Amino acid sequence: MNNPTGSHRRDRTHWLYLAVIVAVVAGILTGWLAPGFGKSVGELGTMFVNLIKMMISPVIFCTIVLGIGSVRAAARVGRIGGMSIAYFLVTSTVALAIGLGVGNLLHPGTGLNIHEHAAAAAKYAHQAEGAGGTWHFLESIIPTSLLSSLTAGSVLQTLFVALLVGFAIQALGSSGEPILRGVSLIQKLVFRILSMILWLAPIGAFGAIANVVADTGIGAVKQLAALMLAFYLTCLIFVFGVLGVTMRLVAGVSIFRLVRYLAREYLLIFSTSSSESALPRLIAKMEHLGVERSTVGIVVPTGYSFNLDGTAIYLTMSSLFIADAMGKPMSLGAQVGLLAFMIIASKGAAGVTGAGLATLAGGLQSHRPDLINGVGLIVGIDRFMSEARAITNFSGNAVATVLVATWTRTIDPERVRAVLNRELPFDESALTDDHGTAPAATSPENPPEIPEKKDLIPA
Repeated sequence: MNNPTGSHRRDRTHWLYLAVIVAVVAGILTGWLAPGFGKSVGELGTMFVNLIKMMISPVIFCTIVLGIGSVRAAARVGRIGGMSIAYFLVTSTVALAIGLGVGNLLHPGTGLNIHEHAAAAAKYAHQAEGAGGTWHFLESIIPTSLLSSLTAGSVLQTLFVALLVGFAIQALGSSGEPILRGVSLIQKLVFRILSMILWLAPIGAFGAIANVVADTGIGAVKQLAALMLAFYLTCLIFVFGVLGVTMRLVAGVSIFRLVRYLAREYLLIFSTSSSESALPRLIAKMEHLGVERSTVGIVVPTGYSFNLDGTAIYLTMSSLFIADAMGKPMSLGAQVGLLAFMIIASKGAAGVTGAGLATLAGGLQSHRPDLINGVGLIVGIDRFMSEARAITNFSGNAVATVLVATWTRTIDPERVRAVLNRELPFDESALTDDHGTAPAATSPENPPEIPEKKDLIPA
C-alpha cells in the first residue's frame, strides 16, 4: 500500500500482453498488404509454439510428482483420476451432441463446390494412417526409457512416468522428502525458463497471424465465414451455457469471473492457436485459485489429452459441413457412428501437429471414404477454427479442475471467492518463484492462509 509503483514494476507482463495485441493487429495487416513477407515470417509462430511445447513435459512432470508425492493416501489420487476421466467422457458426449444439433440446424456447407480442394487432403489422410488403433495408442503411452518421456514430447508418456515416480516417492515415506525438495528446485528452474520464453510471445504471434492471412487471404476467409461463425457460436454456447451452468450449480462459481481471471491465458492461446502454450500458467493459476496441488497435477495434464471438448465440436461440425458441401449428407445413424469413432481417435491424436485435421481425415477415410477429398476445404480455415477449438479445450479443463476439486473437497471456497473478486491477485513473478501455488493442503484441518484484505488490494 505504501509503494503503489512497486506492484506495477513487478508485473511487467502487463506490457508483454499489450505487445501481443499490437503484434496480432500488425500481423493481420502485414499478411493482407504484404502477403509475400507474411508467408516468409510464418516460421516465427512455429518456433515460439515449439519453445512452449519444449517446456510442457518438465512442467507436467514436476507438478504431478510434487502433487502425488506429498499425498499420503494413494487411493485419493486414484479417486481424483477416475472421477476426472468419467467427467471428461460425459462432457465430450455433450459437446458432440451440441455440435450435431447446430450442424443439422444450420447446414453451413450446402451449395458449395469443393472438388477443387481434393489434393490438399492427401497429406492429412496419410498422417492419420500413422495414428494406429487402440493397441498402438496404449503402447505409445510406455516410453522407451524413464528419461525419454521428458524428451519425446508426449504428454501421456510424461504423465505415466510422473505417476510412477510420484507413487514411488509416496511409498518411500520420509526418506523420499529430499527427492521432493530436489524436484521443487527443478520446478523453480523450469518456470524461470518459461518466463523468459514468454517474452517472445509478440514475435511468435506476429509471425503466425501474418502467415495465416497471407496464405488464405481475406476473400477466402469470407467465403467460409458461415462455418467459422457457426463453430464459434457453438463453442460459446458450450462454454457459457453447459460448462457455466454446471459450474454455478456444483461449485457456486461464476464462469464469467473465471474467464476474467484467465484473460491473459486466453489472449496467449488466441495469438498462438495452441492451448498448450497456456498449460503451465493454467497449472499455476488453478493452484493460486485454491485447488489442492495434487488435484491440479492430475486433472489438468489428463484433461489436455482426454478432455477435448472444442475438438469434439470441431470434428462434428466439420464432418457435417463436408458432407453437405459435397451434396452427400449423412443420416443420423451415420453421424453418430462416425463421430463416436472420431472422439475416441482424438484421444490418441492429442498433442500431434495437425491432430484435428488428421483425425477428421482418418475418420472419413474409415467410414465415408467418398468424403475424404472434402478435408482440403477445411485446411484453408483450420487455423482460424483452431483458435476457438483451443480456447474451448482450455476452458473445459479449467472448469473441470474446479468441478473435480469441489467433488473431492480439495478446494478452498473462501480462497476462490477472494481470488475471483480480485482481493488476492495472481503475482506474475510467482511463475519464477513458486508459481503462485496455494498451500499443498487445503483440507479443513489445514486450510490455506489468506492474507488480510488490506494486504491484497494494490493502491
